[in-house]
Amino acid sequence: MALLVRTWNLFHGNAKPPEHHAYLEEMVHLATADRPDVLCLQEVPVWALKRLDDWSGMRSFGAIAARPLIRSVELGRIVTSLNRRFFRSGLTGQANAILLRPELPALATDSIVLNPPGFRRRIARELGLDWRLKLRWAKERRVCHAVRTDALTVANLHGSNIPGWRVPDAELMRAAVFADSFAEPDDVLVLAGDFNVIREHSPTLEQLAGPGWGFTKPVAWIDQVLVRGAPSGHAQIWPEERRRLNGKLLSDHAPVEVTVG
Repeated sequence: MALLVRTWNLFHGNAKPPEHHAYLEEMVHLATADRPDVLCLQEVPVWALKRLDDWSGMRSFGAIAARPLIRSVELGRIVTSLNRRFFRSGLTGQANAILLRPELPALATDSIVLNPPGFRRRIARELGLDWRLKLRWAKERRVCHAVRTDALTVANLHGSNIPGWRVPDAELMRAAVFADSFAEPDDVLVLAGDFNVIREHSPTLEQLAGPGWGFTKPVAWIDQVLVRGAPSGHAQIWPEERRRLNGKLLSDHAPVEVTVG
């Protein structure tokens, strides 16, 4: 049976450019209107994790990356709305989510931090990062989380936005190793999300598409859906017209999707 797998960085519900109004619920409705089997989301405000099931009609599994700085959910939302470009996730926190259609059973879930201190220290030495990049990398916690269902494992990540591509490329390999170890040996494995590295500057993406790993080839941007273990179509990037709502361009990322099987 063919499965439609989609990923979208929601930009915290912002339009492009950001404005006073947020479109988070509308984005989730749009991304699930044609009933995909799997939807991976990034840059989800932490408060929204509890609402994804109702908004989507799917079952959601969230992973908090950066916790909110303000305990009051409503206060954080109000202050953020004053200047969405400036505050973004600073007050409301940031999370990822994997949504499954209700018929798919969730057999197990797990997650890892992509940039824990020990990993940062090792990679910083290997790459010769200066203190500015090391501080920037430590500023925001990033995660990869995974859900295993019948013969399918889906891992969703949001790599660090660090100049030079090398840091998120190292995180991508860390995520791939985690996803591979979490999946059952015969599972179809999907690695999706906002990798924050492009194929032209990614030794990791080249390795993942090679015979050793066996994933599909990446598209020409930072948002990806890579598949291993099953036939799949070419990844499709939504055109801008598909993510417009009343003339507003939703998010600064386009959804990417693949049909598996």
